[in-house]
Amino acid sequence: MSHDHNHAPSEIRHEKPLWWALGLTTAYLVVEVIGAFWTNSLALLSDAAHMATDALGLMIALTAVRLSRRPPDARRTYGYARLEALGAVTNGLLLFGVGIYILWEAAERFREPQAIASTGMMWVAAFGLVVNLIAMRLLSAGSGESLNVKGAYLEVWSDMLGSVAVIAGGLIIHFTGWTLVDPILAVLIGLWVLPRTWVLLREAINVLLEGVPKGVVLGDIETALRGYPGVAGIHDLHVWALASSTPALTVHVVMNEGYAPDTLRRELADLLHERFEIDHVTLQVETDHCGDDCAEVKPAAGEKHDHGSEGHSHGPDKQGHHGHVHR
Repeated sequence: MSHDHNHAPSEIRHEKPLWWALGLTTAYLVVEVIGAFWTNSLALLSDAAHMATDALGLMIALTAVRLSRRPPDARRTYGYARLEALGAVTNGLLLFGVGIYILWEAAERFREPQAIASTGMMWVAAFGLVVNLIAMRLLSAGSGESLNVKGAYLEVWSDMLGSVAVIAGGLIIHFTGWTLVDPILAVLIGLWVLPRTWVLLREAINVLLEGVPKGVVLGDIETALRGYPGVAGIHDLHVWALASSTPALTVHVVMNEGYAPDTLRRELADLLHERFEIDHVTLQVETDHCGDDCAEVKPAAGEKHDHGSEGHSHGPDKQGHHGHVHR
């Protein structure tokens, strides 16, 4: 097993699709803003506002992806992987702001309906639909692996639905003259986006709060460790995520007599890798567990007793054996 402690990703994944999506989104944003004022369509303007957050969100995602690749240093020993979650939170807050703005503008349009150039509205929206479908195709591969790419994908997805809705609204206005359909569509687009934005924010905040990663069941891990031969018990089990796809685990393992600490440590690390896909593992193997009395034991004179942020050290002590395994 390797002892490489670099927590940054070895390669920048999904960067090229992000660049292509950013270029397409920015180009269409210019067209859509001009078209929204030309046609006087709030639905088209709401779609343009979403497209603006798409472009900004993609820039945030690209910045976070590149910075997260930077290796650990003396001040940030885990590197910059958490920037992915910070970027996703920023992206989500922008989406919330846009949704609230659109709802506010729609309320104004309900009070004072305005004339809409439906033909131009449909042409601009049709062009946006093509751009969104291409961008969705580019981002789909990484949407299940990165919070930033997922956020960008959700934004493009919402814009695709927005383009479809704007086309439909343009057809209704063209054939019926019912202009209230424009703010109605704007409201529907906003209400569709907000719940999905909350899901993105919840996942990103869970990473920042060091919560158990999505898809990981803490009870299953505890059962697997307690049931392994040679394990008398475990305590201080913690599982969190360095980034959206980088789970980490620390645990104190009480070992039965007759087992080799290094062998048990390696076998448990293999177990965690194979069953739970957790590769960054810190295991403290102990020959005895003194429970709550440990907190009352004072170090002998001249003996240094250091408690790290994870409640363990990397050297042997009088109670057991400590090991850090990073596959």
